[in-house]
Amino acid sequence: MNSNSRFEAARQIRIRGRVQGVYFRASTAQHANALSVRGCVENLADGSVRVLAAGTTDALGKLIAWLQIGPPLARVDEVEVEVIDPASVHWPTGFQQK
Repeated sequence: MNSNSRFEAARQIRIRGRVQGVYFRASTAQHANALSVRGCVENLADGSVRVLAAGTTDALGKLIAWLQIGPPLARVDEVEVEVIDPASVHWPTGFQQK
């Protein structure tokens, strides 16, 4: 069994707004790890944040709901969610910041 196939679902999420320099990546990693979601979060050159996440649909839904608010200093203007094939990514153990 491919280790990537054990995930129920996966998402690529792009968050725009005031989301860099406000503890967004670290807070996202904490929430994702608490939900047993695997993946990573990174700042992009255009000022947005990208999240790759895999786990149960329930856990992903909870993470996405949190991403729509973010940490206290953030201002989230837009969240784009794309469904991706869980087998299309080599998932790290746990959730990491890039």
